[in-house]
Amino acid sequence: MKAKLNDFKINIMARSVNEGFLRTVVAAFSALADPTIEEINDIKTAVSEAVTNSIVHGYREKQGRIYIDAVLFSDNTVKIKIRDKGCGIEDVKKAMEPLYTTAGDERSGLGFSVMESFTDKLSVRSTPGKGTVVTLTKKITGKCE
Repeated sequence: MKAKLNDFKINIMARSVNEGFLRTVVAAFSALADPTIEEINDIKTAVSEAVTNSIVHGYREKQGRIYIDAVLFSDNTVKIKIRDKGCGIEDVKKAMEPLYTTAGDERSGLGFSVMESFTDKLSVRSTPGKGTVVTLTKKITGKCE
C-alpha cells in the first residue's frame, strides 16, 4: 500500500482572482515529487479548470469558498480534491460530455474533458444543492524525497 508522504489543505473565497493563486499553490506542492515541466503544466491546467468550474458553475452569482486537499503518496502520485458547496450538478454524466455547458455561449463546455486529458484519473461527485467534489490524480515520473 502506498504511504502518504505529505499533504495540505486550503480554502479560499471562490473568486476569479484566486484561480491563479490556487493553481500555483498546487503546482508548488506537486513540485516536491520532481515532476517534468509537462507534468507540472498538466496539473496546473487541470486545477485551473476545476477551480474555474467551481467559481462559474458552482456558485454562479453567489459568494462561496473553494476547498482544496492535496496528498503526495510514496509512489509519486499526487491526488488533488477540489470541492465547493455550490449548487451541485444534476447529471454528472451529462455534464462531463464534451461541449456540454449550462453557461450559454460564453463557455466552451470542455472543462471536464480538459481535466480528464491532463490527469491519470478524474472523479466527479456532486449533490444538487450541496456542492461538487472533483478529484484529480496524477502519477509523477520524478522521484519523491
